[in-house]
Amino acid sequence: MSNIPQLYACLYAKEFPAQALLRLRPELYNLPCVVMDGEPPFQQVCSLNTKARLLGMDHGMTRVEVDTFPNPLVLSRSVQTEAVTKGILLECAGAFSPLTEDLSKDTACICCIDISGTTNLFGPPEILANTLLERVRSLGILAQVSVSSNFHAAVCLAKGLSLRNSIQVIASGKESEGLASLPLTVLDLTEPQKETFAIWGIHTLGMLAALPEEELIARMGQEGKRLWQLAHGNCAHLFMPVELNFVLEERMELDNPVELLDSLLFVINVMLDQLVLRAKARILALASVTITLSLEGGRSHSRTVRPALPSIDKQLWIKLLHLDLEAHPPHAAILAVILHAEPGSISKVQSGLFSPQLPEPTRLDVTLARISAIVGEGNLGRAVLEDTHAPEGFRIEPFTLPARDSAPIAPSQTQLSMRKLRPPETVLVRLQNSRPTALVYRERRYVVEHAYGPWLAEGDWWNQTLWGFEQWDIVARAQDGSLLCCCIMRDLMHDEWQMAALYD
Repeated sequence: MSNIPQLYACLYAKEFPAQALLRLRPELYNLPCVVMDGEPPFQQVCSLNTKARLLGMDHGMTRVEVDTFPNPLVLSRSVQTEAVTKGILLECAGAFSPLTEDLSKDTACICCIDISGTTNLFGPPEILANTLLERVRSLGILAQVSVSSNFHAAVCLAKGLSLRNSIQVIASGKESEGLASLPLTVLDLTEPQKETFAIWGIHTLGMLAALPEEELIARMGQEGKRLWQLAHGNCAHLFMPVELNFVLEERMELDNPVELLDSLLFVINVMLDQLVLRAKARILALASVTITLSLEGGRSHSRTVRPALPSIDKQLWIKLLHLDLEAHPPHAAILAVILHAEPGSISKVQSGLFSPQLPEPTRLDVTLARISAIVGEGNLGRAVLEDTHAPEGFRIEPFTLPARDSAPIAPSQTQLSMRKLRPPETVLVRLQNSRPTALVYRERRYVVEHAYGPWLAEGDWWNQTLWGFEQWDIVARAQDGSLLCCCIMRDLMHDEWQMAALYD
């Protein structure tokens, strides 16, 4: 058995529905905000921020009561946004220890972390608590962190902290003293238990711990013993860790439908900040970003952007998403935005000391995106030959980096080049004994000196794109002595001659 002493850190974020909705809305931090839950007209306040509380608002208020206050910001509760935000907090806590238990309930997000034996990694408990709190605040969440050798003591202490005094560490063996001043509200008491303690005049954990154990058990049973142990900070707990999944996703439901792309980019900018921050915390980059827009009428619009190399350059992602949405705009007003990113390794480029500096890959990605917006999607990339003899038998594939470096092979001798004409140009051809003897191309007459062919090709008789061609390689000369080396083709289906390519 391990001799490492038990140590737990508890992360407590109260008013979680309001914090989850305001996390990606920094412009609303200084406004009084309340979150309503339920169906109209029976909505009630389930969560609110500090500004609203200072004005006198409180939980359970109806919409009519809220409207009596000056200019309150009223938001509807979003269970999906809370689930995504809670997953982000658990992911943040999991960076310190894989043993994380979720204790969230009602309007508070609570997670407890087993940090036993992490001193060599993160330092003393005080430093670990500070680091954890800074990372959580960088995610836009205000929370309190407590550390104790007892699981329940850490949870109770975190509930009793304030935002001004948001970190506290209880030394081992001092749990009872550290919990003595906390109110009974940090315990999950039932209504009968609250009434009983109120009648007895018990208001703090210290007063509860001072009660005789046997008399308390005689009046309240085994539940009374558990509460007495909680007040002393020595109640045992079976740790039940949750399975943490690393998912780079941000979700935001808009207050009003958005139709302008500039307004949407403002929202995307804040969401990308969080995605980049979370990826950097794990020394990763964003390999691709998928944006899903929920539209009016129940429809959705999804687009995926994938640069050549993973990147954490936020401006690059904004530009790529901007160009892609300009080329493929949604056809209705936007109600919600979801950004999902695939993680990738941070790319490193090793340049030679005397080699010329290459342009940044991100500039190439933006350039390709601009060209794609002009020529159309699917018309930009590299040509890949298909397994067919049909003319124009190739397809366009996106540019990809090779799996390993390959040195280019220099040609050993000068080679003939062929310039394909797209589309092919019509020519007039005179035949003698089924062989070309003269042709008229671009209003000039040429006499054929050498004709090589024919090469016949046909196929796809099972499709509507039935094709059949007769191909000739021609060397012809005009009256002024100019030479023409070309490839002409005869469409056997329509009995037409075309200039397919020129040889240089």
